[in-house]
Amino acid sequence: MKKTDVDYTDRAVDRAGRKSNLSMFMVMLGFTFFSASMWVGQQLAAGLNWWDFIWALLLGGLILAAYTGALGFIGGESGLSLDMLARRSFGTKGSYLPSAMISFTQIGWFGVGLAMFAIPVAKEIFGLRVTPDVMPWQGYLLVVIAGILMTASAYFGIKSLTIISYIAVPLVAILGTTAMIMAVRSGDAGLIEQFAKGTKDLGVIAGAGLVVGSFVSGGTATPNFTRFAKNAKVGLWTTVVAFFIGNSLMFLFGAVSSIYVGGNDIFDVMINLNLFYIALLVLGLNIWTTNDNALYTGGLGLSNIFELSKKTMVIISGIIGTIAAVWLYWNFCDWLNILNCTLPPVGIILIIHYFMNRKAYADNTVPEKKVDWFAICGVIAGAVVANLVKWGFPAINGMAVAAVIFLIGQKIQKK
Repeated sequence: MKKTDVDYTDRAVDRAGRKSNLSMFMVMLGFTFFSASMWVGQQLAAGLNWWDFIWALLLGGLILAAYTGALGFIGGESGLSLDMLARRSFGTKGSYLPSAMISFTQIGWFGVGLAMFAIPVAKEIFGLRVTPDVMPWQGYLLVVIAGILMTASAYFGIKSLTIISYIAVPLVAILGTTAMIMAVRSGDAGLIEQFAKGTKDLGVIAGAGLVVGSFVSGGTATPNFTRFAKNAKVGLWTTVVAFFIGNSLMFLFGAVSSIYVGGNDIFDVMINLNLFYIALLVLGLNIWTTNDNALYTGGLGLSNIFELSKKTMVIISGIIGTIAAVWLYWNFCDWLNILNCTLPPVGIILIIHYFMNRKAYADNTVPEKKVDWFAICGVIAGAVVANLVKWGFPAINGMAVAAVIFLIGQKIQKK
């Protein structure tokens, strides 16, 4: 089985499995093309003027880049997935907790993504009325079709993800940017003037917190993709650059759509500019890239728990996400945002354990244990703090608590 497992589900990616630098960059860019980030862009535009918006993007982007970049470096150097890293830092059984957390959130976002595509398309193509209480059968049909296609491409693993990214990334970036420029030109004021309108009640720190929170949970899965990079440096730079470019574009698309033509994202901009078919293409490809990565991550996590093949778990995850998609869209986004705060503590423990035992990872001599209870307690305490403490950045608060508990545990265990 191991000879034919091109996704290296339960082992490190060897030299033969590594991808080109361009392929890795495309995959990571596609990963960051996350439609829900456009919603955050809308919030930022409503609460910040232009220069505060830029500062929030830069500050939040730096924090995200540091976190995901470290994970990207680790993935590229070790060749290990998030779940395989967790088996070493949390223990073989303890790793079930981070695997379950990442799988649950990513399958949830997969379902939300399906509905984010189906609902606006159902409204535009069929002229249907869609509300939390009413979803016509045509909308469900679109969800099923999108779910089948996206599950199928995730089923074929990293090769399929790479192909989709090569197609989607240039199209989304070029067409989305073109539509954004057209939206600005259609207005009667420039960006700075347009951003100045309305009530500005959001601070730069709060705005940066929204930027971090928008993708810090998905970013925890970074090693799942950078493990295919040529080396650690490639894993690092492709992640950092992709997060800055991809996230910034998504925030800009959302911000510009809200201040010029209204709506949540670039799909609304294009519809208002009478670019329906381009809007459909951009929306579909944008969601497809992120959903494939989410489902791939969910499949790897469940494979670690249930010891079934990644392909089997991708199919099961896709079915669950597709069936629950509409309900998730209307009822679960707030819960998913809460769960977002639970994953950074996982990531920081993976980072600390790796750099404390870097030589052992390289030699594959990391001591095996069933459960590291300090890692488990660190994640639980970090998640609680991240969700309850409102001061500063929730993700950083959670990571700090998890790191302290885990480091104390490492010292105790050494004695």
